[in-house]
Amino acid sequence: MVSLLIIGAGPAGLSAAIAAAEQGLDVKVIDEFSKAGGRLLGQLHQEPNGDWWNGIAMGEKLHQEALRVGVDIQCEVSVFDISRSATGWTVYTSQGMMETRKLLLATGASEIPIPLPGWTLPGVMSIGAAQVMGNVHRVKPGNTCVIIGANVLSMAIANELRLCGIKVKEIILPAAGSISKDAGRPEKVLASLMKLTHLAPTAILRQAGKLGKFVNPSFAIKFFPKKGIKLFDIPIRIKKAAIEIVGDEHATGVRTVAISSEGKEIPGSEKVTEADFVCIAGGLAPMSELASVVGCSFKYVPELGGHVPVHNERMQTNVPNLFVAGNITGVESAKVAMAQGKVAGLSIALESGSTSKEIELLLKVAIEEVRKTRATALMQFQPGIPEAREMVYRQFLLEEQAMKRKESVS
Repeated sequence: MVSLLIIGAGPAGLSAAIAAAEQGLDVKVIDEFSKAGGRLLGQLHQEPNGDWWNGIAMGEKLHQEALRVGVDIQCEVSVFDISRSATGWTVYTSQGMMETRKLLLATGASEIPIPLPGWTLPGVMSIGAAQVMGNVHRVKPGNTCVIIGANVLSMAIANELRLCGIKVKEIILPAAGSISKDAGRPEKVLASLMKLTHLAPTAILRQAGKLGKFVNPSFAIKFFPKKGIKLFDIPIRIKKAAIEIVGDEHATGVRTVAISSEGKEIPGSEKVTEADFVCIAGGLAPMSELASVVGCSFKYVPELGGHVPVHNERMQTNVPNLFVAGNITGVESAKVAMAQGKVAGLSIALESGSTSKEIELLLKVAIEEVRKTRATALMQFQPGIPEAREMVYRQFLLEEQAMKRKESVS
């Protein structure tokens, strides 16, 4: 039996492991992928100060630091069930049962699919799959591509694909519908893109974004060019939607149609954009299935990507001896996940009876670091994240108070 078992060897899981192990806990980390690092392995972008964020290098740094402090890391291990035991938790994996006193779920997030005709053809993939092929495996998915879905994820990865030598012909929207929802409505998409202009490579576009804050998106969309605008020399065409991915045995392009500001198709405007492969970018949602298995309560928070397990700032859940950190708690940047992981590791060490006199202070500092990291994050996946976080924390307190009242009555 170990003191702490962490499911997920991404930025949150590794950071938590390091923090807990430094406080004397016996820590094991498991992950279903063949290499530690999680989504860090695919990330590569330039910071506003000109420095490059190299996710592979950061992932390796965390991996080596975890090994240095004595963390046991096992990859290619899948979890298919979890149950409570007399002393903590029993985790059922592809490598047998594992016993632990404390359990941390750092399972991250998964991509949201947007089905459309032809999406099962070879050569069609999620935007994250293309990122992994290029940045992790060093394999070009093709020479030319079309990206369906204009959001923070597609913007960031489109530039990474460009750096891999791939010509991104255009970023367009999915057709409006019950599945694509706001992702297929130009006005809503423009409103979200206006929050990303700080990523623009030219001063003109960055200044346009600042001015755009004072313009209502419903007004601005009327003047958005039909040919779109270019970001990193990639055309972003939010008045154009994908209605079908074409090809016989392999994707060869995308059939598109011009759309109005409300997302309605304009008859007679159909065209085909040829491409070697097609990426679908539907966004991210927390991978919270294991939290559901163990009985966590959930709250649906759109700003955080969907249903998230209720937790507090110390990353505790309403289930004893169970903690969460990273994108399972809401989709944010890898830096925020790392900061949350440190909080979780220190919180678990404190609850485990650590004798360190400084640990409470370290935990307070770590919690404040999460707030600072969130406030200065380069990429904000959704607006209103800090407020959404506070709402989840309040929900945790309400449930905790209700449980105490129930126990006092019984």
